[in-house]
Parts: sequence; structure tokens; C-alpha cells
Amino acid sequence: MSTPEKRPVSFFSLFNRGQHYAKTWPLDKRLAPVFIENRIIRATRYAIRIMPPIAIFTLCWQIALGGQLGPAVATALFALSLPMQGLWWLGKRSVTPLPPSILNWFYEVRGKLQEAGQALAPVEGKPDYQALADTLKRAFKQLDKTFLDDL
Repeated sequence: MSTPEKRPVSFFSLFNRGQHYAKTWPLDKRLAPVFIENRIIRATRYAIRIMPPIAIFTLCWQIALGGQLGPAVATALFALSLPMQGLWWLGKRSVTPLPPSILNWFYEVRGKLQEAGQALAPVEGKPDYQALADTLKRAFKQLDKTFLDDL
């Protein structure tokens, strides 16, 4: 059985994938001990909302107090880069293949969805974290909340 080769993902498409992954991942408290995504997604959303005003404030404040332009711009660029780092990490995580322990769990969740009568598309190649996020989102919508207890 040959798996299709995945081409490397471009640097800029990782940001779009990270945004999609953040929207897809179910933010359930029961997933937090196993997956770090809950914390990263919350921190990234917070940074997207807070860092642009902080960058503008620090830029204006340093210039108004007679500071030099170079450090002011560097501080503003650093503040603006924080949400981008979160999106980049999420994008990189979304295309990472699942490790064997989580892969077994992924197939168990898919099996529970199929037992419940849900039609699922076949998995192509090795599943990644985006496929896990899609499956978990669907499981949280269509299965009862106790499906995680059995796994």
C-alpha cells in the first residue's frame, strides 16, 4: 500500500492552515490534559486581539517620550509577531502526522462515529492533526458527551 507523497507546505500557507486549525479544534476541557492546543489557541486569539493596540501604544509612547525610532519599531514588530508565531505553530501542528498512540485513538473515535451511523470519508495517507480536529469536532457535535469516557 503506497501512500501519496505530501508536498511541503509553504511558509505563508501555514498561517492560513493555523487559522483553520484553530477554528476547527474543539476547545473542550477534557482534551486539555492530552493536547496543548487549547492553551495555544486561547493565547493566540488573545494575542490577535491585544497585540496590535499594544504595538501602536508602545510605538507612540516611545516616540512621544523622545525615544529613538529604531527600538520603538523593533518593540512594535515584536508585539505584532507574537500572534503570527501562534498561527505558525498551529499551522505546523495541523500538518504533523499523528503519533502511534494518538493514531489508535483517532481510529477509535472514527469507529464510534461509524457505529453511530455517520458517513465518513476514507482516510487518505497518514492522518494528521487536522484530520483529528475534524473528527473530534464532528464527534462532539453528533455523539453524546460521554464518548471520551470510553476511550
